[in-house]
Amino acid sequence: MPLAIANNSSSLVAQHNLRKSTMAFKSSLEKLSSGLKVNRGADGPAALVISEKQRAQIAGLKAAIDNSEKAAALVQTAEGALNEINGLLVKVRSLAIDSANEGVLDADAQAANQAEIDNAMETIDRIANNTQFGTKKLLDGSAGFQGVASSPTDVTFLKATSATQEGIYTINVDTAAERAFGEAATAQTDVLAADETLTINDVNIELTAGMNQDQVIDRINENTAQTGVIADNGGTGGATRLYTKAFGSIASLNVQSNTADAVDSSGIGTVAITGTGVDVEVSVDANSYTGQGNVLNVSGGPAKGLSLLIATDGSDPTTTVAGAVGTVSVTDNSLVFQIGPNADQNTKVAVDRANTTSLGLGVMDNQFANLSEIDVQSADKANDSLAIIDKAINDVTNMRGDLGAFQGNTLEATMRSMEATLENTINAESVIRDTDFASEIAEFTKQQVLQQAGASVLSSANQFPQLILSLLGR
Repeated sequence: MPLAIANNSSSLVAQHNLRKSTMAFKSSLEKLSSGLKVNRGADGPAALVISEKQRAQIAGLKAAIDNSEKAAALVQTAEGALNEINGLLVKVRSLAIDSANEGVLDADAQAANQAEIDNAMETIDRIANNTQFGTKKLLDGSAGFQGVASSPTDVTFLKATSATQEGIYTINVDTAAERAFGEAATAQTDVLAADETLTINDVNIELTAGMNQDQVIDRINENTAQTGVIADNGGTGGATRLYTKAFGSIASLNVQSNTADAVDSSGIGTVAITGTGVDVEVSVDANSYTGQGNVLNVSGGPAKGLSLLIATDGSDPTTTVAGAVGTVSVTDNSLVFQIGPNADQNTKVAVDRANTTSLGLGVMDNQFANLSEIDVQSADKANDSLAIIDKAINDVTNMRGDLGAFQGNTLEATMRSMEATLENTINAESVIRDTDFASEIAEFTKQQVLQQAGASVLSSANQFPQLILSLLGR
């Protein structure tokens, strides 16, 4: 190797290697101090791309797990409220059974049971209308299927279920529902000439001499809770008209007086006045269905599960409206939950309304259409009420079962799956990006020694030209 002063190639070689070891030392130091072996794209372009995608998935999985936990809390809130309604229904059922024991209880005791049931009904409606998670109401129907009638004075939307398809349904009342009704044979135009006893649906009502028609009607209506019958002066020529509170074929009327009909009597007479109601028949689009009283429960087709109340005719209280009554628009407002780390990984659940007008629907051959109508002030009514209450209990327990299945089989199962995925994704991202301290310490020590050795060698290489001075005689 020639001796030269202008170009110290040995020094250049030493500098090059020292620079390499210094850069490697700095890189190792960064990895040890940050805990990551990929801190920038230059450290591993492919590894960076993969690990950043995994980081996005990790963040998404954590958020989805949080979402599932919040969703489970919401479902538990709804289920807890339904549990309270369940408890109230069990209590109401006990009261109905007590009232059915008519041989022991008098009218006052049955009225007391009815008052307690009415209070329970108010509480059920309060729970259904006020239960909410944050500001979102859960049991008033806004979290499930909702319907809006184009003519709300003629049709009232009661309920729809997950079996009901969204859409707009044309409603036509083919046969109006009717109450059982009849009227006095003679219009009462004078006060009662003598005391009189009316027997209305097996309930005796005492009338006293001197009563005018309005007072007779008031006395009949005072006993509506026991008889299920209402009176007014809408009969022929102003005669007393009687009709049942209930619509439909289950409603019946049997009225008889112990006094022959005359202008100075109630006019009802000794011949029994009888009547039977008629169930509504409604076409929903092209499909015809028979209701129960004035309530329609659609049993098939796209509108299956839809329940509607047909309104009373404004000009005749004994019948409902008839003919075309507009449309009902059904929309699915089910609660939607994002339970996955990526787009469109969601699920939904519909929570049916739980107020008293929406529970106990569809019990056939019953004088009551829903839970809000039950009356236990006679043995017959108490037994019909029991059937409605049992249906309401079944409705509520089914709702609780559906919510429980959704929580356990959808939310919690998905949450457990995501927790396992999160663990494995974090492990995979760690393999790609985290520093292996055992191997990196060895690399750090190696580069540290090389750096020290390179500095020493560079110092020696820089002294190498001094040999030339000995050749120059210095």
